[in-house]
Amino acid sequence: MKVTNPNFLNGVPEMLVLKLLSRREMYGYEIVKAIEAQTSRTLAFGEGCIYPCLHYLKREKLVNSRRKEVSGRSRTYYELTRQGAKRLETLMADWDRVTGGISLVMQAQHA
Repeated sequence: MKVTNPNFLNGVPEMLVLKLLSRREMYGYEIVKAIEAQTSRTLAFGEGCIYPCLHYLKREKLVNSRRKEVSGRSRTYYELTRQGAKRLETLMADWDRVTGGISLVMQAQHA
């Protein structure tokens, strides 16, 4: 059975892509596989999600891209810009605030 991501994960791919690119430059399919691997397959965002996300991030000047020849194949590598790093900080702060609030409700005892 294929497990799909819950609808409430909208916006999470952007944050994960920016976080991965804050570590090093990567190409699209590499990002797809890194998300699967680093979340122990808990999250899976396919190329149909990640490539549009990368194009959006590029339009917004949150990432830069460059073509690079690797083993006879031409790939587009993406790297974080200064604006992208600021956006990542904002998204991470929002994530911490929201997940903290949700945790409070989920852990609360009945009054």
